Amino acid sequence: MEEHALSDRNNLREGLVAGIFAYVLWGLLTIYWKALHGFPPFELIGWRIVSSFIILTVLALANGRLRNIARSCFSRELAPRIAAAAALVTVNWSSYVWAVAHDHVIETALGYFMAPLLTMWLGVTVLKEKLNAAQRITISLAVVAIAVLTVGYGRVPVIALLIAASWAFYGLLKRQVPMSSLDSLTAEMMWLVAPALVLAVTQAGRTDSVTQTADTLHLTLVILTGLITVVPLWMFGFAAQRVPLTVLGPLQYSVPTINFLLGWLAYNESLGATKVVGFGFVWIALVVLGVDTYRRSVSSTARYKR
Repeated sequence: MEEHALSDRNNLREGLVAGIFAYVLWGLLTIYWKALHGFPPFELIGWRIVSSFIILTVLALANGRLRNIARSCFSRELAPRIAAAAALVTVNWSSYVWAVAHDHVIETALGYFMAPLLTMWLGVTVLKEKLNAAQRITISLAVVAIAVLTVGYGRVPVIALLIAASWAFYGLLKRQVPMSSLDSLTAEMMWLVAPALVLAVTQAGRTDSVTQTADTLHLTLVILTGLITVVPLWMFGFAAQRVPLTVLGPLQYSVPTINFLLGWLAYNESLGATKVVGFGFVWIALVVLGVDTYRRSVSSTARYKR
């Protein structure tokens, strides 16, 4: 019994460390993409997809999973969902990289703060889940936040909404694909690699393209975009098998928090009083949602033990 308990504690500790590293790496990707801001964002996305495809294919071959992944990728049942997920992850990546390149890091943070709230809304509208009082409050606060931030930005925060919507819908589709996170991402890259190659090649003729202007350092960073995509995802998968979601879930907010601090403190993006108020409504909504989720988890665990 003691050995089993010790093993569980070790697994929990290893999983928690992996989860923290995964989320911190995701947050620090802003610095990585900022270092490549002089190149066309859509060319970078093309090379990111190609690089990710190569790494994921090698991993799938090493694990003997490639044939099963390819079969699922183009099966009549799963192909439409995987193709749609591939399109959504492209929109998400493109919006994020474009925003970082054009000094909208704080707006990307807003998008990823809002994504869990939009996911909850999708649960109601698509999955017909019922809202409790706390969840209704969070959605109301999110609507108020968008209105306030629209005033603060002088426009609708399109990038934030695009990031939040693409990520929320992507998560919804991933729930409907019975594959691991790495396997499903491999399948998505199978759908995307051909158009990504076309995109990268057509962008190569630009005077500011990677192929025309990148030095050794920047070329290395571009080549490694697949690695920085796969590594945190693998670490998250490792953590998800060992750490309760009630513990792992709140860590997701470290990513937009890091982005927010980078945009504000490192990249000197403007943060007026109206934006602070708008973000405040989002943060209050997330606190309400987090407390409600925790209480329901504790209640569910107590009922299970009885």
